[in-house]
Amino acid sequence: MKKSRFTEEQMVAILREADRTSVPEVSKKHKVSEQSIYVWRRKFGAMEPADVKRLRALETENSKLKKLVAERDLEIETMKEISRRKW
Repeated sequence: MKKSRFTEEQMVAILREADRTSVPEVSKKHKVSEQSIYVWRRKFGAMEPADVKRLRALETENSKLKKLVAERDLEIETMKEISRRKW
């Protein structure tokens, strides 16, 4: 996936600016297409920049927890295999 020129916080800030003025003006000012602004609006909706930071933190925490659960399940399966072989 292509990396964006803007961070998620910047995208939300541009969206808030587009709420106050027209989308064509904001798109010209920030040198981004109008379609990009509409895509961002669909993705971020009514979020504020602080909300985006919190969302990113939650996603990071969620991925760490998923990794821990996967490792735990692997350990359980390994222990089951070992116990089956001993008997």
